[in-house]
Amino acid sequence: MDWTTLPSLSALRAFAAYAQSRSVAKAGAALNVSHAAISQHLRALESDLGVALLDRSGRRMELTAEGETLARALLDGFGQIATTVEALTGADATRPLQISTTPTFASAWLMPRLSQFREKHPEISLTIDPSATVQTLEPGGIDVALRYGRGDWPGLEAELLVRSPIVVVAAPTLVGTREISSPADLREYHWLQELGTNEATDWFALHGVDRDAGHGYASLPGNLMLEAARAGQGIAITAGIFVAQDVEAGRLRILFEDTRKTGYFLVTRPGILRPPLKAFTTWLRREARR
Repeated sequence: MDWTTLPSLSALRAFAAYAQSRSVAKAGAALNVSHAAISQHLRALESDLGVALLDRSGRRMELTAEGETLARALLDGFGQIATTVEALTGADATRPLQISTTPTFASAWLMPRLSQFREKHPEISLTIDPSATVQTLEPGGIDVALRYGRGDWPGLEAELLVRSPIVVVAAPTLVGTREISSPADLREYHWLQELGTNEATDWFALHGVDRDAGHGYASLPGNLMLEAARAGQGIAITAGIFVAQDVEAGRLRILFEDTRKTGYFLVTRPGILRPPLKAFTTWLRREARR
């Protein structure tokens, strides 16, 4: 690396702070300098690079395409530096561990086991965000996500934690012993899917079937979706691990199973894990092996 070609670090910090907040005043407050100093750094950086990073033609400054590219690189770079420094110094050891996962995985898999983690690590505070929305993992924010899929999330470390196919299930009170050999046989039923997901629609599309919109579908929190399925209120699509006991007890019947290699992955950002996160991920792996 030719260090002499890099612009001023102060100018890069000012631009990154502005890009994060999209406000000169907020960037100044974040760096404990005046907004005039931020503006000066921004202009100096553009002059140094010979590239327009900001579009000042409107009522509000906007990043140009080049500015967006530089902003992403700087925020990723400074974020990784901050994470590494905090991990090395233990400066963020007391910050609660922030975990993102789906409501169903949280209630059916994580929560029944979490008391064991608390017994081993009472000093670690946890914040669990049970949402189907895919949250961004970033320094000072979400530390770890437990996501369903194939583990192909760019820029993140993904390790298979719990393997589970997607299954289509229904209560015997709804479908009885009827022979169901094709996804098209299910068009006449009401469908249930977890709130914030499109699994039912995607599943039909994958199999080339147009679902009869006249029978509709209901989007519910994961636990309510499973309760509705047990009560025979519709066909549900979910990860197999959540209904294994229901199938064994005869409360639900598996109609179709997606055998592709999918499951819940342990997802983190690349780099050094801060101590609370390292302890949590180690515990998760042990629980998954049981």
